[in-house]
Amino acid sequence: MSKQQEMDDVRQNVRESYAKVAEASNEGACCGEVSSCCGVSDDDAINTLISTRLGYSEDDLEAVPDGADMGLGCGNPRAIASLQEGEVVVDLGSGGGFDAFLSAREVGTTGKVIGVDMTPTMISKARKNAEKGAFSQVEFRLGEIEHLPIADNTADIIISNCVINLSPNKQQVFNDAFRILKQGGRLAVSDVVASAEMPEDMKNDPMLHAGCMAGAELIDNLHAMLEQAGFVDIRIEPKDESREFIKDWAPGRGVEEYVLSAYIGAVKPA
Repeated sequence: MSKQQEMDDVRQNVRESYAKVAEASNEGACCGEVSSCCGVSDDDAINTLISTRLGYSEDDLEAVPDGADMGLGCGNPRAIASLQEGEVVVDLGSGGGFDAFLSAREVGTTGKVIGVDMTPTMISKARKNAEKGAFSQVEFRLGEIEHLPIADNTADIIISNCVINLSPNKQQVFNDAFRILKQGGRLAVSDVVASAEMPEDMKNDPMLHAGCMAGAELIDNLHAMLEQAGFVDIRIEPKDESREFIKDWAPGRGVEEYVLSAYIGAVKPA
């Protein structure tokens, strides 16, 4: 099997997994473990508990349309984004639109938010949520984060929440992120990173990959990828306390010994 075919198979597995999450949410069914990164619950109380654990406030949760908060993610990228009114935000792997809608509140009606997701069911869900919430400055586009459907030099800031780890070609993700950022633009990401080399049986487990664990990259490798893409002022800040909720994503597997959540920030030179 070619390397390209392997990467396509990984993407298809992720796409199918998240389509099931979106469909389960639409139908009021539960998909996956209640604390899993990639398939939580239709129970608003459970999703609220998960999201507040990740760093969102009660005000955040009340500010978005019902169904936008699906309890997905591993942190709150807006904690390091420093969004300003009038900015253009791109959200990689925007899902049901949760982070996109919260960003829209900060950039205001003079700003713009573009969400990108490769799962058609998620895009449909997010667009319906945008209509429900009357978020006229938010739009959602179908596409892969390695090949963004966005023009060069468009974004002031790129955010993402626990999505880049899912990509089989992270270097291309950072290359394309660099392309669409304006000069001086910022990257503000919450993601899962590897603190130690993961055993092969974990790396090759499709469920652990779709669950935001097996695809985690070593911190030094991520730093090198960001540098190669052209970014400066790179900072990767692991959150040791995140192991407490990560261990619940795959109970008994010991994944928390190898991965944890981190904030990743970088700048495109002015």
